[in-house]
Amino acid sequence: MLKIGLVSAATYGYMDAPRTPGSFHGTAFASTFNGYDEAKKSQYEWTFAAAKKPLEDARVVKVWDPHKEWAERLADVCSIPEVCETPEECAEGVDAVIIVDDGSGKQYQYAYEPLKKGLPTFCDKPLAMTAREAKAIATFAKGTGTPFMSASSLRFVPDIIALRDELKDLGDIPIATTICGNELVYYGIHALSMAYGVFGGGAVSCLNVGKPGRNIVRVRFESGTDVVLLVGEPGYMQAGYQICVHGQKGWRTVAPDLTDLYWYLLDRFMKLVREDEVSVPVDEEVEVIAVLEAGKKSLLEGREVAVAEMLA
Repeated sequence: MLKIGLVSAATYGYMDAPRTPGSFHGTAFASTFNGYDEAKKSQYEWTFAAAKKPLEDARVVKVWDPHKEWAERLADVCSIPEVCETPEECAEGVDAVIIVDDGSGKQYQYAYEPLKKGLPTFCDKPLAMTAREAKAIATFAKGTGTPFMSASSLRFVPDIIALRDELKDLGDIPIATTICGNELVYYGIHALSMAYGVFGGGAVSCLNVGKPGRNIVRVRFESGTDVVLLVGEPGYMQAGYQICVHGQKGWRTVAPDLTDLYWYLLDRFMKLVREDEVSVPVDEEVEVIAVLEAGKKSLLEGREVAVAEMLA
């Protein structure tokens, strides 16, 4: 039974907003490993995403959050034995560390300590809000030789895996579209990650022909495929996810079923911890951030932007 430290898991504050009780990802991750007590959960007014499908080969044994009282409540509801005083304590006496998306876009800062200790570490999406920040933590991880993973859960849901397996029946794929709502980097990572889950990496440039809040980004890949990334903020489009692949022999449109999506993500991390099986090379996740940042820069400057510019 693997022992896991869970970091920044009990409250959430999007982009420096005041943190509010509960955390969609934090509670989902905790309850995937540890289950939860429904009666205790219902005592509080908070965001709690209760996992339906368990992973039974690991347990969260430590949790930290800057709001200790909510970490204590999460620990009580999900039977986590220890509430830590610092994030560093979550990297003591455990087999792996999971760092939760807490809304800051800077949760990667908590990865340095477990990576230094040689503990397999998962950093929730987005790895960072800029390519340079993402590259810095990836370079540090590679320097330690410690297994390190960051990814959107969307790339591992069964519908996306099935679409990847269908590509051989569709012929060459010159064009694809992928769609989601909200901010381009922070949430657009889900849409782009679906494309990466299907096609792999190798993006070379971005051209954003949209408007502020309405991103229409042509992402050009080395393979010759152009992926059109459509990401609209609230007020312009509803949140949701879709990918459409247009091949010479046929096409497929998928609105992925998100049931148990965190289970598939956490299962991939467990495979990294137990078997050293790499599902997403960290350099590929850095590339994902670079593409999204290039899309923002393209809109701002009105020009095509090379992905490499973001990493220089």
